[in-house]
Amino acid sequence: MRTLIRGATVITLDALGDLPRADVLVTGERITEIAPTIHADDAQVVDASGCILIPGLVNAHMHTWQTALRGLAANWTLLEYFQNMHAGLATVFEPDDLYIATLVGALNQLNCGTTTLADWCHNNRTPAHNDAAIQGLLESGIRAAFFHGTPKPEPKPGERPFWEVPHPRAEVERLLKAHQGRDLLTVHAAVLGPHYSTLEVALHDFRMVRELGLIGSLHQGGGAARTPEGWDRLEAAGLLGPQINIVHGHALSDAQLRRFCELGLSFSAAAENEMTQGHGHPITGRLRALGRAPSLGVDLESVLGGDMLTQARVALGMQRSLDNLAYREAHGTIPPTSTITTREALQWVTVEGARMLGQLDRIGTLAAGKQADLVLIRADALNMQPVHDPVSTVVMQTTLANIDSVMVAGRWKKRQGRLLGVDLNPKLAALRASGHKITTALGLSR
Repeated sequence: MRTLIRGATVITLDALGDLPRADVLVTGERITEIAPTIHADDAQVVDASGCILIPGLVNAHMHTWQTALRGLAANWTLLEYFQNMHAGLATVFEPDDLYIATLVGALNQLNCGTTTLADWCHNNRTPAHNDAAIQGLLESGIRAAFFHGTPKPEPKPGERPFWEVPHPRAEVERLLKAHQGRDLLTVHAAVLGPHYSTLEVALHDFRMVRELGLIGSLHQGGGAARTPEGWDRLEAAGLLGPQINIVHGHALSDAQLRRFCELGLSFSAAAENEMTQGHGHPITGRLRALGRAPSLGVDLESVLGGDMLTQARVALGMQRSLDNLAYREAHGTIPPTSTITTREALQWVTVEGARMLGQLDRIGTLAAGKQADLVLIRADALNMQPVHDPVSTVVMQTTLANIDSVMVAGRWKKRQGRLLGVDLNPKLAALRASGHKITTALGLSR
């Protein structure tokens, strides 16, 4: 099967740069050629004139299990979220709830132009919960990284609290055995980390990650650390490196952040949610000062929408605002130029997400030999014309209404504004029923 996408403005974010008008040939699951004109008589031709073609977006951090609770946490601070979600609503989820939430959440990501989703699943108290969540990812057709986490309920009398419980290695190994080698699914670990666990647990979890060859992703921030000396002990044990991903990162000192950059750790920000729930300002600017960049994630659809281009805009606008304020305070005037370009923001939701997942050799940019994960954006629409700078148009003007077509590994998942191969009505009905059941159990239904 060959597909020839003809006549688009192509933003490769790779060596070819931006092409005002070009063709892209897809053979099987891979891009085989990008050029001003391609002749391929046996290919299915897609007329992309009036469109901008970009790499598929990467959502580097989302708790997809909360899809049935959309908007419920929109007015909660982080402390309210911990109490109401993890100690409350999360405790009544059954496997079917994880399945439908993950499926619909992943389908929405595809609809919005995300081709790769890092699903940080930490409401999975049984193997059946894990299997249900993964079934939803596989059924959606998205490229997914399943980050196996652990629930965080309030401890019952006689029970060890979650922060004293090592990550269940046997369950991670079971999932690896079941899903190793799948084209569109990888399995990793969403560990507690020293901010949210004892030192003994952190050492166990980081050793497990290294021994199994996984990415270990952890939240860092949100109140006082349970193990303030934890990071020093983990580094002394030789357990820090590119396999560790820090989400948020607000509680890190400048010295720690510099050291972690030197060690090759990756960082994922969730700018809109961090500002909403009280984490603090995203660490985007602190990373840029050290020559690094964040990947970005939606984090919580229980709080906000799932569109990754919105996340790029919010992160860009927030850091520009901070930079502008710092300049005005230092110089008493408006800065002469912006500190961050829109191209950087687009890279945060493509290149940097792929880098965090260790898949930049496969996804994140458009180049011959890479997986054909791509998005066609209608640039001839009312809200997009005229296009002077395609990258800026993508980042600053594009809405869901402009996401025309989405391809994952050479297969169209969305064409001409519609998801393919899925009947949404019964799935949305099941999602509503799940949300009603969960909220009713906690007395939160209207």
